[in-house]
Amino acid sequence: MSIIINKASLEDLETLQSLGKQTFYETFAKDNSEEAMQKYLEESFTTEKIKSELNNPDSQFFIAWEEDHPIGYLKINSGKAQTELQDETSLEIERIYVKSSHHGKKVGQLLYEKALEITGQLGKSSIWLGVWEENLKAINFYKKNGFIEFDKHIFVLGEEKQTDLMMKKLLD
Repeated sequence: MSIIINKASLEDLETLQSLGKQTFYETFAKDNSEEAMQKYLEESFTTEKIKSELNNPDSQFFIAWEEDHPIGYLKINSGKAQTELQDETSLEIERIYVKSSHHGKKVGQLLYEKALEITGQLGKSSIWLGVWEENLKAINFYKKNGFIEFDKHIFVLGEEKQTDLMMKKLLD
């Protein structure tokens, strides 16, 4: 199986939209109400929102492709595009999502390595992210890759407040 990772542009907007909705749903639907999920998907993946994120020079998207099939994506932010921290020496991984059909096939690792590569190219000294405290698979993935927890923040999905662990990795 050969996987190619390409930087996304405005031409990929619809691909990102459907990939974003599908992977978020697959990841979190079993732990949340259908109503909360639908509301989040409608608000978070509008054409306007993704277009403005794609046009933001401090944000980058990368799509993992298996032949002509998009199977996962990465969103990274620097500078003012970061969701919090806003640390000039740091890069944020806002999203790494992979279709459930491709879990366990190292797609997430490839997307993570792309984020690391960009972190180096931009001369940043650390990389950070937020991950839901119940998403043990993701937490273990990041720990395995050298991340340590440094804080927590609240993420609201529907009416429910959920705790995200904030994790960071310092680069040599």
